[in-house]
Amino acid sequence: MPPGGRLGGHGAHFMTEEEKAAQPKITWQLLRRVFSYLRPYWKQFILVLLCIAVSSIFNLMPSILTGKIIDDGLIGRNMKLLVVFIVASFAVTLAASLIGVLESYINTWIAQHITFDMRNHMFRHLQRMSQRFFTTNNQGDIITRMTSDIDGVETVITNTFKSILSNSITLIFALIAMFQKNWILALLGIAVIPLFVLPTRKAGKTRWTLTREAQECNDEVNGILNETLSVSGQLLVKLFGKENQEYERYENVNNKMIRLNIKEKMAGRWFFMILNTVTNIGPMLLYLVGGILMIKYDSSVTVGDITVLVALLGKTYMPVNSLLNIQVDWMRSMALFSRVFEYFDMPVEIENPDNPKTPDKITGRVEFAHVDFSYDEERQILKDVNFLLESGKSMAIVGPSGSGKSTIINLIPRLYDVKGGKVSFDGIDVREMDLELLRKNVGVVSQETYLFNGTIRDNLQYANPDATEGDMIEACKKANIYDFISAQEKGLDTMVGNRGLKLSGGEKQRISIARVLLKNPALLIFDEATSALDSISESKIQEAIDPIIKERTSILIAHRLSTILAADEIYVLKDGQIVEHGQHKELVASGGVYTELYETQFKKVDTKD
Repeated sequence: MPPGGRLGGHGAHFMTEEEKAAQPKITWQLLRRVFSYLRPYWKQFILVLLCIAVSSIFNLMPSILTGKIIDDGLIGRNMKLLVVFIVASFAVTLAASLIGVLESYINTWIAQHITFDMRNHMFRHLQRMSQRFFTTNNQGDIITRMTSDIDGVETVITNTFKSILSNSITLIFALIAMFQKNWILALLGIAVIPLFVLPTRKAGKTRWTLTREAQECNDEVNGILNETLSVSGQLLVKLFGKENQEYERYENVNNKMIRLNIKEKMAGRWFFMILNTVTNIGPMLLYLVGGILMIKYDSSVTVGDITVLVALLGKTYMPVNSLLNIQVDWMRSMALFSRVFEYFDMPVEIENPDNPKTPDKITGRVEFAHVDFSYDEERQILKDVNFLLESGKSMAIVGPSGSGKSTIINLIPRLYDVKGGKVSFDGIDVREMDLELLRKNVGVVSQETYLFNGTIRDNLQYANPDATEGDMIEACKKANIYDFISAQEKGLDTMVGNRGLKLSGGEKQRISIARVLLKNPALLIFDEATSALDSISESKIQEAIDPIIKERTSILIAHRLSTILAADEIYVLKDGQIVEHGQHKELVASGGVYTELYETQFKKVDTKD
């Protein structure tokens, strides 16, 4: 909930300690950048300014006309003038309301278009960021910048900017009108304003403290609900017999929240009682001093003048209070822009070359030449890696966990750039190739299969929107998943659930293989495609993989040596270096790292048998 959100129109806003610590430095450069988003809509913005100015003046007119109604109409007993001024008052009130609706529409239109521009800019920028950005930054923070931060920008435009303009204009014209009527009473009215503002800020601060405590308590309640009412959480509660304990925990926090809510609402009642008392002091003083001027000194002040001054004084209360509190809203607004700009200013690590090179023929040939790589300065992942995968051949990369196998895979489609050496695809350095062309011709089946919440057909067509029913069936047959799909009531239109949760791990993985086949890449990579599966699922996937790697250039990454026996050549990686390569039989006999891996996996099985 935004700060001050439960305080209503009279509540003062206050910054949390966290917000104070993180508040941005307001510079001309930042302001120019903020207002640069208004530049395309400057004509509409000028119209908004005019509407606000005219509407603010019109809203003051009924108060000013009240003096004419009293002096010229009622006291002067002039029926014609009475009707004219009443009609005029009604007309300007109606006009102010209509102009206000127009201003609100244009303001909202501008805000929506600016957030539309910023969302598109942010999404395109995020799409261009490297894999490093997504692995080092918190996903929740990325989503927050993309959604609530940019949504907050809309609030800045529709509320904060408008509040500054409308309150400033209203206050200026109200003060001018008051001094035109009587400078003595106008000064007295200004002196009274602090009596209204100070209690308002004090009461607002009290309510904000209570509101924040209640919100923290509410977060605690939601945390308990998320923990205990989720599928996994509820199962754990039942298995450990903690129902009563969790109920007591919830009851205690819920009771605390109720007490805070009562305090907050009662604080509001006291606040409004004080507010009503204070707001009546100003008018009473104006009536008293105005009466003294009229009665004692036979001043030119009229009853209508005093009435107008009282009405205008009431019009100054809210603008003054809002402008005193606007600093907090302004700082929050600038903080939102700063957070958004912080992401915009992050450099794009993987840039498409200005003049990309294109291979004469795309075959999937891959070469690593003296490749060094590290994710950070502290630890080098790959050291002088060299290998050549010829077109139409298959190779396997094996090695202990953390040896850098998946890193090699990430460098081929240029998810990261090498620190030294080069990676070539069909004879061209991948840094010199068009990114879209490169990634179009590299297909990866990873260990963590991701399916969208839709049908099997939707997920398959993500790789190739133009794929026909026959294309999809053929790919599914090659992936050894068609029998499963055809057994489903809706076939390809079967829903897979969020992240494919309605399917088993093996079924998801085989659909993933079919999806990559529909992409029809020149190079096909299987990155630990069976490591998280049971032996039956592994067997079905292996049956799909073996004939596929014979048809196209392929790379297999695996822990289980049984899954890579069909490869033409095997490379053994240890501590970021290729220490052995050859075929299965010769590597087993070599007595090296591969032999150790082989004995660890297979001799235990032989011993058990």
